[in-house]
Amino acid sequence: MAERQMLEAGVIRGQWWHRLESGRVQCDLCPRFCKLSEGQRGFCFIRQNRGGAIALTSYGRASGFCIDPIEKKPLNHFYPGTSVLSFGTAGCNLGCKFCQNWDISKAKEMDRLQDLAMPEAIVDAAIEAGCRSIAYTYNDPVIFAEYAIDTAKIARQRGVKNVAVTAGYISAEARPEFYEHLDGVNVDLKAFTERFYKKLCFAELAPVLDTLRFIRHETDVWLEVTTLLIPGQNDDDDEIARLADWIAENLGKETPLHLTAFHPDFKMTDIEATPPETLTRARATAKGRGLAHVYTGNVHDAAGQSTFCASCDALLIERDWYELGKWGLGGDGDCLKCGAALTGRFEGGKGDWGSRRRRLIIR
Repeated sequence: MAERQMLEAGVIRGQWWHRLESGRVQCDLCPRFCKLSEGQRGFCFIRQNRGGAIALTSYGRASGFCIDPIEKKPLNHFYPGTSVLSFGTAGCNLGCKFCQNWDISKAKEMDRLQDLAMPEAIVDAAIEAGCRSIAYTYNDPVIFAEYAIDTAKIARQRGVKNVAVTAGYISAEARPEFYEHLDGVNVDLKAFTERFYKKLCFAELAPVLDTLRFIRHETDVWLEVTTLLIPGQNDDDDEIARLADWIAENLGKETPLHLTAFHPDFKMTDIEATPPETLTRARATAKGRGLAHVYTGNVHDAAGQSTFCASCDALLIERDWYELGKWGLGGDGDCLKCGAALTGRFEGGKGDWGSRRRRLIIR
């Protein structure tokens, strides 16, 4: 925090911006490149032109803190069974009509941010609660990158891992520093068509694909991908096949893909929830294209949520929602049956946090 310039309580001067000849300020954090007049806020709502510079208005102010199972992020190959301290702020740099966390990500009122906590206090709380990691989530951590980075730096120094749950909508300029301080990430790949991104997210697909390639090839961050399947929008077999092919070619066949069920929410209450059989079919399609680890989510499907060896098909991690059952891994993440390594981050067996979710107050 010492290197950040505090402008006032809860407001710091942000990074990734420059002044334009017109007198406005351009935010360079995400591909929107919002050009802001004095006092104007960006699309994300929490980055604002104050005094000819970008200010982050949510620093040290969160929409809440919870301790979750790491599988809820979802991350299935990242210290399974351990607990993670999760928090977010308000706002978002995407405009998804189907947002499942719209009360937080679409919030335009700063009174959503009632939990005050500076980075060191968050790390202290994570350690005291026995959390293996901290997750920057609920809304997209890209828009509160400075807050997340400062917290992540302290966490790493003190042996706590860092996880981001993000849509990956970040500029090439900001990517290196943001991902430098992370250990795991789940990127929400909304769909595999530009039409979907433009019509339902008010964004573009290409920058997200660039981010995914960057994470895989330019960092050591553990990567998993999630796609929420919406009936009639992004759930046909051809699109799933093309998405799986792209992941296999660009990210590797052992990159976990989570296919999760949509439920009617926000501005898309006229579409029915995703039928379980759609997820089963989509999982079979993705596995048929060569992906080794494809999971179903937001439905009860023990087979679709468990992890199997890519070499011998032995059950490695049994899951029932967020509860772990049978465990077939050695200490380094190797299959006890055939010895093949499971890609991911593992140490000393499974955690015992289970499916609990506990609200946390940080003083």
